[in-house]
Amino acid sequence: MPMIEFLTEKRFSVSTHLIKVAISLNLSLTEFLLLMYFEDATDKTFDVKKICQVLSLEETAVLSAFNKLLMVNLIKMETSKDNANRHCEIISLVPMYKTIVENQNEQQKQTKKQDIYETFQKELGRSISPMEFEIINGWLEKCFSEELVIGALKEAVYNGVSSLRYIEKILFEWQNVN
Repeated sequence: MPMIEFLTEKRFSVSTHLIKVAISLNLSLTEFLLLMYFEDATDKTFDVKKICQVLSLEETAVLSAFNKLLMVNLIKMETSKDNANRHCEIISLVPMYKTIVENQNEQQKQTKKQDIYETFQKELGRSISPMEFEIINGWLEKCFSEELVIGALKEAVYNGVSSLRYIEKILFEWQNVN
């Protein structure tokens, strides 16, 4: 294979979700490379010498990065039996996948919160103050769903009232009815 074809060949791709997790946990380049190695490897056994050879890293750097990944709960060591019925240590990436899912869910919650504040501003025809922001946030943190809060907002606007106190009264009335 000519050198240019070798260099342009796609070997693996990195998920943007994984990059976001790495950034949020302040992973070093070595830690990220080790994580990518485990993600890309078909053989999930922990072989330090092989990892050092593939990543061109020293053993101490690999072990240090490995310990950090264990500490931040992105990987987990599990014991398994191979085809010859020997015990071997394999690397599980399930904790990393759970972290990615949790980050994704948190991001969706933040997007929804942002949407509700934009809805309030649109319906009220003005920007909401920091105090109003805190009041709305308090409703969401108590027990009111976003749908219920938006429903109360629309009810208030329909009645020609733009006061958060009025919206709060609607919310508590609806809560008492149920």
